[in-house]
Amino acid sequence: MIKFQILTTLLLFIFLTNCKNSETMKYKVGQEWNYKTRKGEENSTLKILKIEEYPKHGKVIHISIGGLKVGDPDVEKGFAKEFTHIPITEEALDKSVTKLKNEKVKLPSKIDGYDYWKEEFDQGIAGVFSIPVSEIVDLMEESIITGNGVVE
Repeated sequence: MIKFQILTTLLLFIFLTNCKNSETMKYKVGQEWNYKTRKGEENSTLKILKIEEYPKHGKVIHISIGGLKVGDPDVEKGFAKEFTHIPITEEALDKSVTKLKNEKVKLPSKIDGYDYWKEEFDQGIAGVFSIPVSEIVDLMEESIITGNGVVE
């Protein structure tokens, strides 16, 4: 009887530990996710580029977003197709993603825009987005079109 109780307790502990680990490790570098997109961008996906932990912001997940159709008068055909670096909170990403598309995709060797963001972030100038990805795309597009800079 005691062996059964010990075995049951051990199995329950292993199960609960694995559940916690899988929850805390939902996002991994190299994943590609579908997310709640803007109308007309249903094929857009995001990729997890880097994950960092900061005392004030918690987990910061750096993503790129592809498959966009963002108005941009400075590019050929007037539309940008991707954003190469967006820092976002885990909570905001949770509200955005719908389904894991690929567990591991090829990533760039260097994250365009990360070094600039990190320098500004360390100085307290740059921040981290805490709104859903589709709203970030809207803000970035508005910023590009108006030339007013990105609002966080």
